[in-house]
Amino acid sequence: MRGAVIHAPGDVRFENLDDPEITRPTDAIIRTVATCVCGSDLWPYRGAEPIGDPHPMGHEYVGIVEEVGSEVANVKPGQFVVGSFATSDNTCVNCRNGWQSNCLHREFMSTCQADYVRIPNAHGTLVATDEHPDAETVPSLLAVSDVMGTGWYAALAAEVEPGSTAVVVGDGAVGLCGVIAAKELGAERIIAMSRHESRQKLAREFGATDIVTERGVEGIARIKDLTDGIGADSVLECVGTAESMRQSLHSTRPGGNVGFVGVPHEVAVDGEELFFSHVGLRGGPAPVRAYLPDLIDRVLSGRINPGKVFDLTLPLDQVAEGYKAMDERRAIKALLKP
Repeated sequence: MRGAVIHAPGDVRFENLDDPEITRPTDAIIRTVATCVCGSDLWPYRGAEPIGDPHPMGHEYVGIVEEVGSEVANVKPGQFVVGSFATSDNTCVNCRNGWQSNCLHREFMSTCQADYVRIPNAHGTLVATDEHPDAETVPSLLAVSDVMGTGWYAALAAEVEPGSTAVVVGDGAVGLCGVIAAKELGAERIIAMSRHESRQKLAREFGATDIVTERGVEGIARIKDLTDGIGADSVLECVGTAESMRQSLHSTRPGGNVGFVGVPHEVAVDGEELFFSHVGLRGGPAPVRAYLPDLIDRVLSGRINPGKVFDLTLPLDQVAEGYKAMDERRAIKALLKP
């Protein structure tokens, strides 16, 4: 088969790879229908994370089941399936508590920008649709496998409630999906922080009521201006930098909450400052599997359309261009078709 391999910062290649095989009875092999480049893939691409030896990339996927292990009973060959970037058995105590991304048998997917993918813990990770979706629906189902599920978790972690005011820090795919989530959870006012016109437009379409272009101290001041000097009830941190975390914490009212889902890079939180702020802080890898049935239903019913975050579609063999376009901010998110 063929797939993306990262060799060095800025160096992603499309290469011949070994076909995946069933190695455990709980595995499945899927034929990829669509995959994509994630904003978190840009950290190693930009040299912000070590790469080590060349290795495959990608953790978002939808596809058709080709083969299943002997212990996989919930999906069968021929079905269209959606999974999560973090695999889970969906039966351990952490899974039963709703934290499938902290499953005791968790594995993070990392080989999905390819023709075929082995899915560990397939029995607990994959959710099949009743029918094969039409082509127009595939991008939104792909978004559910990570960015929509992660945006949803950000809103839940920030405790967005009906009638509340939510701020979304970050205008990438996760942040934009966070706008959808805040809207679905009933936020009355949704403030999207964005400096890019195309992303501002999409944020508005998804439900944002206000746009803030300022950053840093000026951005915090602007949020305070919009909230009678108090701060927002809920803030969704969808970037992962020290600046975005600081802006999120300082934009939240006392008693409010920050949901942080941006993978942290050089982020440090002052414990004393947090203590006296009365701001709640929760985050981590999103337990996407917990939300899959609900989010898939919202997509298939036409209630949400997170696939609009894909503003660049390329054949899989042009994966390097997908990375480059997102790195240069010429694209929000690149969808790849094998």
